[in-house]
Amino acid sequence: MTVIVGEYASGGQPAPASAASSARLLAAGRSASAAAHLAAFGGRRGLRVDELVRELERSGLTGRGGASFPAYLKLAATTGRRAPVVIGNGSEGEPWSWKDAVLLANAPHLVLDGLLTASAALGARRTILYLDSRSVAPVSAAIAERSDAGGIELIAAEDRFIAGEASAVVNAIQNGVTAPVDRVRRLSESGVDGRPTLVHNVETLAHLALVDRYGGDWFRSVGDPARPGTRLVTVTGDVATEGVFEVATDLDVAAVVALAGGEARLASAVLLGGYHGQWITAAETTAAPGDRAGAGVVHVLGAQRCGLAATADIVAALAEASAGQCGPCRFGLPALASRFADLAAGRLAPAAAAEAARLAEAVDGRGSCHHPDGAARLVRSALRVFARDVHAHAEGHCARSVR
Repeated sequence: MTVIVGEYASGGQPAPASAASSARLLAAGRSASAAAHLAAFGGRRGLRVDELVRELERSGLTGRGGASFPAYLKLAATTGRRAPVVIGNGSEGEPWSWKDAVLLANAPHLVLDGLLTASAALGARRTILYLDSRSVAPVSAAIAERSDAGGIELIAAEDRFIAGEASAVVNAIQNGVTAPVDRVRRLSESGVDGRPTLVHNVETLAHLALVDRYGGDWFRSVGDPARPGTRLVTVTGDVATEGVFEVATDLDVAAVVALAGGEARLASAVLLGGYHGQWITAAETTAAPGDRAGAGVVHVLGAQRCGLAATADIVAALAEASAGQCGPCRFGLPALASRFADLAAGRLAPAAAAEAARLAEAVDGRGSCHHPDGAARLVRSALRVFARDVHAHAEGHCARSVR
């Protein structure tokens, strides 16, 4: 079930963030029409590229697709080159995330504003929205309501975990192949059609649209000073109501879990950032997620679920999801999945744990893309957080009674 939590003010201004939630992105309400969008936000300012880069730098906005890269640096890297290609990435292949789909269903005009603002500032040759198939209908309807969005190309993404990786996005658009490529040149130098290419997650573009309207100082007036603003999070797992919530970035993990009716202090662990993320203990949920939030996934593992079994399932899925183009994906991830399956089953637990740690080091940083790195990060966090379970499995039992 998808849930949107937040408040919005009348009179066209986003409401200030409360301790629990803030409707900036979602201030126009559910399934916002063009009229509701304009009533909530007003029209685009359309800053020049130098002004936009300056305001983005002041805002502290970082990417909301998982990498948390400063938005202004991406834009600046594409500035001053020949007419680029600008891509909004809403493919969202992460199994425990649907925050981009919620955003595109409820605030498509804000995403379109951000995409058009970046495109106009850069003088883009092509403007593309690369979407999960479930988002094509609401975005198409939103485009039909506007007179300024007819030049946006909509391209449906393949339903694959790696579909959202930036070079995979470019490869899919250019060649119809949803697989990352081992690049020797940055996308800001050469991407689609051999042109400089800017790829931003759709949530990042929606925030960019707000920075264009209200400025960088307004944006950073809420949230963690080091990582300002609000963000969308998808909360799943052992909670009362799974859903998507807009929260200030300084809200601690336990409070985020509580929005979904869960109790982090009673959890076995919480996974931040999804399949490429990292486990944290219940005691660590009193802090804000910071960069560990990744693509905004918060998955709660109940006290009766085995963390080793849950991790084994994820690592197996990651091995299956790889493009199989390099050694770490073709050989390293299947071996890592096998070792974690041994851990979950209690087979040679200490030795399997040591081998899993070794394999994580072996694949990290050596792939054609960052897919093996995400798997390594997940595995290392699991071996730390579930160390007690490793010893229990070695003794032939599990501390958790239900998988």
